[in-house]
Formats: sequence, C-alpha cells, structure tokens
Amino acid sequence: MVNKIAELRAKTGMSQKDLAKELKISHWYLNKIERGKVDPGVKLAVRIARALDTTLNDLFF
Repeated sequence: MVNKIAELRAKTGMSQKDLAKELKISHWYLNKIERGKVDPGVKLAVRIARALDTTLNDLFF
C-alpha cells in the first residue's frame, strides 16, 4: 500500500519520533509503515490521519 505519511508528516514539521510518541507506537514501527514494509490497521490509520490533520483518502490514495 502506497502512503503519504512521511510527506505529510514532514509538512507539519514533526519528526518520526514525535509522531510515534503521539501515536503511542515505536518510531521503528512508524518507519516501517512509512516505507510500506508494514500496513497499519484501520484503527492506527485513523489515528495517523487525525494526528496529521488529514483524511484517510489523502493519506493513502
């Protein structure tokens, strides 16, 4: 699954560690999600979208 998490996170000025801390996940897991190595579950995807003030559509499509 292609995602724009890293792009949108960078636009907000958040580091991976900052976003991971807000999501209560490890930064290495967030890194794997950003690189497309792991797909987040629906609940985590919603939390990511909220943290980045965007929609799921903008995040993944």
